[in-house]
Amino acid sequence: MQLINLSLLTDVLLYSGLTLAVYHSFVRLQQKTGKIWLNPMLLCIFVLIFMITSFEIDFQQYRQSTSILSNLLEPAVIALGFPLYQHLNSMKSQWKQIVSFLTISISLLLSISYILTMLLIKSPSIAVSLSFKSITTPVGIALTEQLNGNSAITAFAIILAGLFGAIFGIKWLTFIKVSSPKAQGLAIGTASHALGTATVSQLSYQHAAYSSLALIISATITAIVSPSLIHQLDLLLF
Repeated sequence: MQLINLSLLTDVLLYSGLTLAVYHSFVRLQQKTGKIWLNPMLLCIFVLIFMITSFEIDFQQYRQSTSILSNLLEPAVIALGFPLYQHLNSMKSQWKQIVSFLTISISLLLSISYILTMLLIKSPSIAVSLSFKSITTPVGIALTEQLNGNSAITAFAIILAGLFGAIFGIKWLTFIKVSSPKAQGLAIGTASHALGTATVSQLSYQHAAYSSLALIISATITAIVSPSLIHQLDLLLF
């Protein structure tokens, strides 16, 4: 038993330490260069995939050994609620407009993603999986499994949506003349969930507050409307 525990502890220290070291090195690289496209999360994923495949590391062993890092996602998301609390009073007068806007946006996003995937690939499983790319991982995976999608595809799509929002989101919004911190925060939180929210939180507390609000409300609305909406789309397409 002691040997087994020692082996597990060694794996945890090795793989978790390796993951943190790779990620931190890219954080320092981005800080030094100031290049937004040198996203630490994206580069870390590429390097870890290369290392796991090159050294033939068992993925399940790696996943189990780094679960302590994965579990930190939940308190990290909760921490994003602090700037939300700071702007809660100003949001109370706008909650109807915000909820209405997010409900319409999410319904359109789900519908367009599902319909386009069905037209191009004609696979309900993949269509369901890609439809939940813009909400936080636990909710997206749970909904995918409930609606007979592929959770692996959903997880990968969520990562891509978060990375694209984190890297290009603010630049794109600025390009199309969306300059309000509130509007930018709502857009990034809706489209790019926690990763995008963490990135725009560096801009201002207002960005962080409205992006956190959009992240929370988007996940809630998606969980409520997606089962019936996807069922209606199935009836329409078939």
